[in-house]
Amino acid sequence: MNDPKQFVAQAIDKLRAAVPGPAVVAASGGIDSTAAAVLAERALGDRAHAIFVDTGLLRAGEVERVDRLFRQSGLAYRRVEASEQFLNALRGVRDPERKRRRIGAEFVHVFDAQARELGTDRLVQGTIAPDWIESGGALRDTIKTHHNVGGIPKGSRLVLVEPLRDLYKDEVRAVARELGIPEAERQPFPGPGLAVRVEGAVDRERLRRARVANAVVEEEIDRAVAARELERPWQYFAVLLEAKTVGVTGDNRVHGDAVSVRVVDSVDAMTATAVPVPAAVLARIAQRITRELPGEVVRVLYDVTDKPPATIEWE
Repeated sequence: MNDPKQFVAQAIDKLRAAVPGPAVVAASGGIDSTAAAVLAERALGDRAHAIFVDTGLLRAGEVERVDRLFRQSGLAYRRVEASEQFLNALRGVRDPERKRRRIGAEFVHVFDAQARELGTDRLVQGTIAPDWIESGGALRDTIKTHHNVGGIPKGSRLVLVEPLRDLYKDEVRAVARELGIPEAERQPFPGPGLAVRVEGAVDRERLRRARVANAVVEEEIDRAVAARELERPWQYFAVLLEAKTVGVTGDNRVHGDAVSVRVVDSVDAMTATAVPVPAAVLARIAQRITRELPGEVVRVLYDVTDKPPATIEWE
């Protein structure tokens, strides 16, 4: 993509041609789906129906942040509460690929119900190039199935409309800036949410711990950036690990969880470099996580692996 303004004009024309009636628009609040949703609204007007699904797998304060973002972007939307549905689908599932496929299937069930209510079969979503490439679309192997690609069940009646399909993340951000979307540089958040930041089985308690740890990492990295201790990274988060580890609380031995902190730089999400975060910042993160989750998380690790060989997310 050379010219974001030209891309926007062409995408609007293509959306109008691809959607003869109303359309459901998957709007998660991430930059990809928000850009797709704003494009759809500009192309289709009130025929575009943006749907934000509260999966119960979101970060702390995410529902409020999405509401603020959509209002600032002039995007009308409907919020669907579906946390029980998603948690039930994930009960007992430990394998990352099965998690992603289960989550993708639940999203489709929600969007299909909304589409039937509106009398349409069109679903607009913010799939971008790394999503289908890593899902096996351009490679011999699947690196990881993205929920918006491999999670869609075979035989689904929904017709996908993907205006950003051939763009990479840096290009999507340029389009978002052209569209006047706030927070165009905000760090990515995976569509499956905290489910892929909880290694192994997902339940409410493990999600709570991951949510607290993730919030601490984001707050402390933001604080360090404001204090000019480091440049703003591409992505920074915490992962609740499956393995238990021995710790000490007071004079007592405890058997608690471990958290891995991940901070990386990237341009297009296809490759990434681990950021050398100052030791003082990492110490503050470790102290806060173990203090805010006393006896629950007893060890904090720092992931120094680039992509490749690792992926950005753990699962």
